[in-house]
Amino acid sequence: MTPQQLGILLGIQTPSPTHSIQPNWQGIENLQISIKRDDLIHPIISGNKWRKLKYALLEAVNTQTQHIVSFGGGFSNHLHALGYCCERLNIGLTAIVRGDYSKNPSPMLQDLANWQTNIQYVDRNTYQQRSNADYLQNLQHQNPNAMVIPEGGSWQHAMTGVTEIISELQTEYDYILMPVGSGGTLAGIISATQQTKAQVMGIAVLKGADYLEQLVSELLPQDQATYSNWQINHQHHFGGYAKSNTQLKQFCDEFHEQTHISIEPVYSGKLFFALKTLVEQRHFPLDSKILAIHTGGLQGARSQ
Repeated sequence: MTPQQLGILLGIQTPSPTHSIQPNWQGIENLQISIKRDDLIHPIISGNKWRKLKYALLEAVNTQTQHIVSFGGGFSNHLHALGYCCERLNIGLTAIVRGDYSKNPSPMLQDLANWQTNIQYVDRNTYQQRSNADYLQNLQHQNPNAMVIPEGGSWQHAMTGVTEIISELQTEYDYILMPVGSGGTLAGIISATQQTKAQVMGIAVLKGADYLEQLVSELLPQDQATYSNWQINHQHHFGGYAKSNTQLKQFCDEFHEQTHISIEPVYSGKLFFALKTLVEQRHFPLDSKILAIHTGGLQGARSQ
């Protein structure tokens, strides 16, 4: 199966469009702001989840892999997209979920159950072992011949898919922004923009100073010292992963009213709140061309 055939089979719509926006933010008058609408790729396999899973799924299909194991929280966009894909491709999925939602499953987990996913709830200490070599070896022993995909789908398989975001662009940008959770999308964008003038900024959606930088660096090629066009902004995580407040939720509603683009308080809401703040702080030079990548995934909104 080719990448194109896999996309057709799953109903993927690429390339995703790029839309200009002009919300009523102070200081926006002399800036050109656009959004790469990866949220429109597919209603379930949304945004960067398709980009990061594309080539792993292609390998699974072409090697006739019967089982995939992966990780996520109770509102994981990654597990939601992966669960749907596995159901469509007739591949078994084991989802290792942080926390016990058995008595009150989230809408995302209810979908996984309907897609015949084997859901395993683990405590926080066990979940923290998800990158530990011994833990992964034991997990592989328990699930022989399974493909084990890291949390968020962020691994080397993801890089090629993410770089295709940049190859789809028709305009060169001065700044490219996106939310950062597990680092895969940011690493792919950094790699793909080395021959451009773009400065890349990730907006951290969790408390992870230095930790997130390390995740991204580990995904970049070995000559990563030459990759100097990026940074992570840690000022807008609102207290941690999936943490929010009334201000952020109100902003998401107002943004939708002004642009007719849906965002949520876990990932995309924090991205656009940070962008608004940076615009109002006059962070960007006059006449800058700015691209915000809407990485899709609205599972966070289903928790509200």
